Amino acid sequence: MEELIGYILQFGGLNKQQIELISSKATKTQLCKDDYFAEAGTAFDQIVYVQEGIFRICYFNKNGDEITKYFIEENRLFSNPYKEDLMTEYIQALTDCKLIVFSRKDWNELSNTIIDWDTITHKIFQKGLVEKLDRRSALVNEDATTRYLTFLEKFPTLVNRVPLSYIASYLGITQQSLSRIRKNIS
Repeated sequence: MEELIGYILQFGGLNKQQIELISSKATKTQLCKDDYFAEAGTAFDQIVYVQEGIFRICYFNKNGDEITKYFIEENRLFSNPYKEDLMTEYIQALTDCKLIVFSRKDWNELSNTIIDWDTITHKIFQKGLVEKLDRRSALVNEDATTRYLTFLEKFPTLVNRVPLSYIASYLGITQQSLSRIRKNIS
């Protein structure tokens, strides 16, 4: 819980009672490697802090190919931005994960009780959105080698923790191409 509180305090101040309230609304849980936290076609109405581990967000394209859209690593909050809509993607644990989870109801209660909660959480999710856009936009018009080098820069802790097939999918290249690129830059 200390990691979550430390993370939140980067975005605004909280007093002892507010921290205790946040802690009382949080549920700690774990997920095993390869398990899905959320699946396409299901409701996902929680706010999740990744204490330990890595997730990937993926989907299947019209050809049935599995596409990795994004990675979520430690010390990040995530939720379904389309609160009432069913998921169109999968959220899969790539490692064993430790999570701190809030129900939407409890999150809203924090919003209604803690004066600056909405400001703090807005800053958190805004930072996450900027990071996501920065990480993705750097890949759009680059050649495969540059995309991989950018991936290493933007996700420095993931390369040895995530299967190459998922990295290749994220980069929009084949696993064989990624292997060649890695060999050539070594």
